[in-house]
Formats: sequence, structure tokens, C-alpha cells
Amino acid sequence: MDARSPDAQAAPLDHADIRTIIIGVMLAMFLSALDQTIIATALPTMGAHFGDLENLSWIVTAYLLTGTAVTPLVGKLADIHGPRPVLRIAIALFLIGSVACALAPSMLWLIAARAVQGLGGGGLIALAQTIVGLMIAPRERGRYQGYFAAVFITSSIAGPVLGGFFAEHLHWSLIFWINLPIGLVAAAMSDRALRRLPAHHHPHRLDLLGALLMCVATVALLLALSWGGARYPWLSLPILGLMAASVVLWLAFFARVATASEPLLPVSIMGNKVVRAGVPAAAFAMGTLVGLSIVLPLYLEGVLRLTASESGVALIPLMSGVVVGATGAGRMMGRVRHYKRISLLGLVAAILSLALLALEPRGLPIWLFAACLALTGIGLGTVLPVSTVAVQNAVPMPQIGVVTGMVNFFRSLGGAVLTAGFGAIVVGASGVEGGRLMEQMLVAGTDPVPLAHAFRWVFVAGAGALILSLIAMLAMEERPLRSGEGPGPLPE
Repeated sequence: MDARSPDAQAAPLDHADIRTIIIGVMLAMFLSALDQTIIATALPTMGAHFGDLENLSWIVTAYLLTGTAVTPLVGKLADIHGPRPVLRIAIALFLIGSVACALAPSMLWLIAARAVQGLGGGGLIALAQTIVGLMIAPRERGRYQGYFAAVFITSSIAGPVLGGFFAEHLHWSLIFWINLPIGLVAAAMSDRALRRLPAHHHPHRLDLLGALLMCVATVALLLALSWGGARYPWLSLPILGLMAASVVLWLAFFARVATASEPLLPVSIMGNKVVRAGVPAAAFAMGTLVGLSIVLPLYLEGVLRLTASESGVALIPLMSGVVVGATGAGRMMGRVRHYKRISLLGLVAAILSLALLALEPRGLPIWLFAACLALTGIGLGTVLPVSTVAVQNAVPMPQIGVVTGMVNFFRSLGGAVLTAGFGAIVVGASGVEGGRLMEQMLVAGTDPVPLAHAFRWVFVAGAGALILSLIAMLAMEERPLRSGEGPGPLPE
């Protein structure tokens, strides 16, 4: 236990220390974000190598399951022990998983190794934001959240390109070997500098039962979402059983929260007016971004008749818009009093852009379609730093880690839910069997009208999700951003 009071004023770091730590944690965050995207274009090559195409989706699902489930636990551990040892463990797990993936002799081994990799990768993003929350005053924190958004989007653009290049021209295992030099540099840069970070660990107790209930409930839900409509019909017994199990486990988790002496998610956090509105605002915005980025290539190739490479280029306006929106909003937060208005204006612009795409799913020229995607991305980007910084600003310093983990957990969950929802809309509204969708929709001469009709409702659903994000942002209490690095306000 640290000798100083948990609420003691943190000694300021100099700019050189902050810069070194930021670069190190950004590299660590880049590792996690890159491994969620670089794998996609290499999957067919990996399936052919192992002679197993049926289980390819589990290479992605295993990473998603463990990475999402472990996020709140990592945040709590960072509050108990400080971020430095937890970051070291997360990087070590990620690199061990990467080596195991690269050396995998079978598909089953590769899937298990991806699960180990997810345990480390899932904590890297939350830890990066937690470390910034401990170092930087809330008034200045937005610009760094914008940098992190830029890292995430850069990985989204660079990942598929690198994965395809390695798989086609070199060897698929290089998508895992490349993690070693990046991870070692990230660990070396951040570890030494983090020694200068004032001790912020606090005498918490880890609620292992609550953590287990949350992890298993999350895994059951994500399994249902990943299998529904693909491996099993949505109304089949396995999917309904997983949904029911998830509901029961979540109810048990909330009962544990209400009765435990120190639950995984403190009641004071869940009842905080800023947190309970800021978290869903971020979840719906991030979920819409992730869902659109995954289903839009089908629209671009099946409706607009672009090639695979042209489809990748056409997605750049969306991703670049997120970088512009997040960076701009992050910089403006410290300069304006009513910082929430930045996200409100951005969300309105994004909703109108998706509404235009829904009205004309086939008739828009490609330049106008790209402009709508860019405006949607800018609007979505404004939500990311505003929601994260506002939530961190609303809790005391001892709870920075757990609240940051909570934000990232529900962002990931929102992405999984809306991706599954958008996919179900495409399959249901197009009238094509899910397993044959790509085969029937992308061949030359196929009528694009059914797919265009389906995407009309995808864009409507995306606009609806952003309306929910807008409502949550309107409900979020706007507290003045602290200009010092001391503890936040007392829990409500």
C-alpha cells in the first residue's frame, strides 16, 4: 500500500516524460488496434494453409471474446496496483500470444493463441487511456484522446493493407512476428518513463466473483451474436439458450454489484450522472463506426460495383473523418466552456449524412457518397474524446482505471452488437441466405437492387443508433473540466 493518501495531489511530470510515456502507450495501443484489422485480409491464406476454412471466423472471434471480457478487470487491476505492472503483463501476454500464433501447427492452436493474445490486447487500449487520465489534467486531456483515435483509425487503414501484402507476397506468420519489435519498443519506452508516474495505486479489493460473472456473461452474449444468422438461425435453441444464459448471468452480476462490499463496478460509478449517460453515448457511436466499417465493403462491391481495392480506398473518407473529428474535438475541449456542444453538432451532422444515404442508396454519385462518409466519420469522431474525458473528469482519481475500462468495455460491446445487427439486416432485408450472400451478390450481372434495399435499412439503423447516442449526450451532465491533476469530485 502506498504511503501517501490516495487523494494526494500528483506531482507534475515534465514534458519530456509525458512525451515518452505517450509515445510508448500509443505504440502499445497501436499493437492491439492493428491486430484487430491486419488479420482480415490474411484469413483466406491462413485457412488454405491449415486446410480448414470452416473455423476461420474463430480466429477473429477468439480475440474479440477475451479482449472484450478482460477490459473491466484490467481497469480495476490498474487502480489497485498502478498501471505500470499491469501494462507490462498485458504486453507480455500479447507478445506470448503473438509468438504462439506465428508458430501455430494447427487451426486449433492458432485459435487458442489468439485468445491468449486477446487477453493482452484487450487491456492495452484501456490502459493507455487510464495512463493519460493519471498524467494529464482533464482540460488538456482531449488532445491526447484525439491522438489515440488517430492511432486506432490509422491501424484500421494500414492493417488490411499490411495483412494482404504479407499473406500474398511473404508469409502470413509475419502479421504476428511484426508485433515483437513494436511491442518490445513500446515496453522499453513506457516502462522506464512510467517509473516517474506518481504512485496512484489504491487499497482496493478485487471482486473475483463479479469479474467471473461479467466475463462469462459477455462471452455468452458475444457467442450468440457471432453465431446467430451464420452458424445457427437466430431463433434456434443454441442462440436462444446463449441469450438466456447471458441475461441470467448479467442479472447475477448486478445482484453481486448491489451486495458486494467492493464490487467490480462500484455503485457510485454506475449511479454517476455523467458516467451513466457518457458510456452509452460512446457505445452507440463506436458501435455504429465498427458496424459500418465491417458491412460497407459489401455495399461498395455489391451495389456500387467497386473492386476490392477500390472498396478499400472508398472507406478512407470515413476513417479519415473520424481522425479529423476526434483530433479537432480533443483540441477544442480545453478552449471552450460548453464542450458537449461539439459532439452534439457532430452527431446531428452524422445523422443527416446517414439519412441522405438511406434516401438514395443507389443514386448518389461516388463523390457525394464519399462526402457523406467523411461527414459521418467527423461526427462520430467528436464523440470519442468528449465522452471519455467527461467520464474520467467525473470520478475521483482512485477510480480512473475502472471507469476507463468500463467505457472501453461498452464500446467493444456496442461494436459487437451493432455489427451483428447490421449483418442481420443485410441478410434479412436482401432475402438471400447468409452463407451465400457474398456468392450471390458480388458475381457479375447480379441485380444489386435487393442489396441496395437492404442497405437502405442499414443506414436507417445507423442513424437510429446515433440518435440514441445524441439523446445520451444531451442527458450527460456537463461539468467543468479540471485544470489540475488532483482527484476528481467525490462519487455521487
